[in-house]
Amino acid sequence: MSNQVQAPVAEAPKQLQIRQHNALTLAKYDYSEIQLDFLFFLLSKLRADSKDLTYLLHVSELAKLTGNNYNTKYLYDATKEMGSRVFEVTLHEIKRQVWMFQSVDYHEGKATIEVTLSEKILPLLFDLKGNFTSYELQAVLKLSSKYAKRIYQICSMWKDKPQTQNFDLYEFKQMLGMIDKDGNESYARFGTFKQQVLDRSIRQINQLTDLHIALKLEKTGKAYTGFAFTIENKAYNLQLDFGNSHKLPSPAPAGISHQQMESAERFLDEMGVFQEKIRHQILSSPAHLKNLFKFAHQVRTGEVKVKSNAGGMLLTILGLVDASKKAPKKE
Repeated sequence: MSNQVQAPVAEAPKQLQIRQHNALTLAKYDYSEIQLDFLFFLLSKLRADSKDLTYLLHVSELAKLTGNNYNTKYLYDATKEMGSRVFEVTLHEIKRQVWMFQSVDYHEGKATIEVTLSEKILPLLFDLKGNFTSYELQAVLKLSSKYAKRIYQICSMWKDKPQTQNFDLYEFKQMLGMIDKDGNESYARFGTFKQQVLDRSIRQINQLTDLHIALKLEKTGKAYTGFAFTIENKAYNLQLDFGNSHKLPSPAPAGISHQQMESAERFLDEMGVFQEKIRHQILSSPAHLKNLFKFAHQVRTGEVKVKSNAGGMLLTILGLVDASKKAPKKE
């Protein structure tokens, strides 16, 4: 009997969740953005009551969640590198090196990937009885920086606490894969590391996820030696179904493609505009859609600065000011 579990392609659940053991959360490994997205997508498919090693993943579903189109060769190279990289985890007093896959098969004609996990990784994925991390798949896939993805993942481990543990600077860089086997560090100067990695990641996490985090620095003499993250859960409930939670107008307005409509849906989700009536007004109007795309581009390129309530600013631009009073604020 086959032990293959086929991931459903139909409607995704409203809150896709990842559950993962804290040893894996704090492991030392260096994955690229696409490799992290593939890992998180795979983790969301695992079932705690299952010991199956093999899963069939649909590339179209990953593309739908991230909003990216994936070339098969691009994914092939990504999983090939993942297979050669190691997770360094600490379990009690044991330091263990763990590899993710036994094999990865690409069914090119069907755009599916059959992944067989290594047996040693299963305890880290399925041990839910005590120490585990929970975080939202949609949120982590929206982050564009691999460091933001890892920091969000780590902070989610303490999402029910006011702050994380204190991290040693050198050990934290090791966790993020920023120190090579010869001890060479990326962003060796703390000021550069803070600006390019920590500050940028914090901005993305605060804008796009269910967490609001801040940096709490630790100093020894004149040098910064460690830090922690303070954590607040945002007041609003993050619902990001990437096109599943809202019905698109049919047919689409003249001159607007289905792909553009899906992008518009994602932009409205990111900006916290969830009211069905208001969304329908925007998605049914070519003029509103044009201004929505323009505003989204300006925000992402930094041409327009949004300190809070991007949805309210958008509705003001579109002339839907009254509706903005009901728009949830983006913290």
